[in-house]
Amino acid sequence: MTVVTCPTCAKKVEWIEANKFRPFCSERCKQIDLGAWAEEKYTIPGAAPSDPLLDDDNLPQ
Repeated sequence: MTVVTCPTCAKKVEWIEANKFRPFCSERCKQIDLGAWAEEKYTIPGAAPSDPLLDDDNLPQ
């Protein structure tokens, strides 16, 4: 049997079909995570996208 850690509260959770909230331990933890996504609390670090209209390669010579 596979055991995972709940991403919200770190409780150990069995990865079984009976657990309809997997990988979360409960509906509450699932909703907390969804709320964090909705509030844009999760981000992927990276450089800001450049504006192709302002790139030096696109300026008239």
